[in-house]
Amino acid sequence: MYVDAMTTPQPLDQIGGLARRTQAAGFSGLLFTETGRTAYLNAAVASQAARGLELSTGVAVAFPRSPFVTAATAWELQEATGGRFRLGLGTQVRTHVVRRYGMEFERPGPRLRDYVLAVKACFRAFRTGKLDHRGDFYSLDFITPQWSAGPIDAPDPKVDVAAVNPWMLRMAGEVADGVHVHPLGEPGYIGRHVVPNVTEGAMKSGRSASEIAVIVPVMTIVGDNDEERHRERELVRASMSFYGSTPNYAFIWDEAGFEGTTARIREKQKAGDFKGMAAQITDEHIATFAMESTWDRLTDALIEKYGGVATRIVLYNALSDPERFERYGEVAQRISSR
Repeated sequence: MYVDAMTTPQPLDQIGGLARRTQAAGFSGLLFTETGRTAYLNAAVASQAARGLELSTGVAVAFPRSPFVTAATAWELQEATGGRFRLGLGTQVRTHVVRRYGMEFERPGPRLRDYVLAVKACFRAFRTGKLDHRGDFYSLDFITPQWSAGPIDAPDPKVDVAAVNPWMLRMAGEVADGVHVHPLGEPGYIGRHVVPNVTEGAMKSGRSASEIAVIVPVMTIVGDNDEERHRERELVRASMSFYGSTPNYAFIWDEAGFEGTTARIREKQKAGDFKGMAAQITDEHIATFAMESTWDRLTDALIEKYGGVATRIVLYNALSDPERFERYGEVAQRISSR
């Protein structure tokens, strides 16, 4: 099991130092989310600053970019990292895609499936000079040497997708190389939904489920006393309320025994009461969906909870406190070496 650190993209003049510190601390890799800044440019800078560090987008928004543009970008990053780049893609939600990016969002699941297949067709085209993808949403059939990135001395990049509901999880198992589990993806949800649906999708494409990486973000609350853990606990509480406000994720709360959580969060959200949103996340929620531990117990606790299930875990808030970052890195190194 590999352990990565998660970060939002930073100003480009800062990311090289962050990548070097991440590698020196003992993390397997650095995963870039995508918010107001692009994940790809951060990954490019990191690839030159910390050779040997594994890099991934977790996740980049797919639909605002053509599959060819995404494939070409991933191809260059795979070359720059010597084969250590993973392309993580997601749909985002309708409001962002339509109103912020000005793109279409109809049938996002099938559209993302076609997008992944189109990206992989582009990878083949860069090696063979022949592009031929004809899907329900994307048709690509023209490439010349001048407009091809050309072969690289590395395998094709792995393509991972963010998935929550059963259909998307089966799709990930069928056409992708890995699945990004939702930050609310506690082990019960992973066992009920992620593993069986990814397995079903993999079997549909004639693959073993072991070929599909399961990438799990983990919110951690670590310290040797409650005072030390308090700040991280409150950050986690706020993060959970943000993710838990999305109606499509309500079933995750409900199945874990917290029925109606999303409805209560949304009521506060509509009133603009952000403190009230966080207050809907109880300590019982946190005990189920986060990892709270002392420092000396954290390595074993993470292995017990995610070993045998996750291919990679991503420490969600390892970067929230620079003074604690190296301690998280030591834990990451111990887990990866077992």
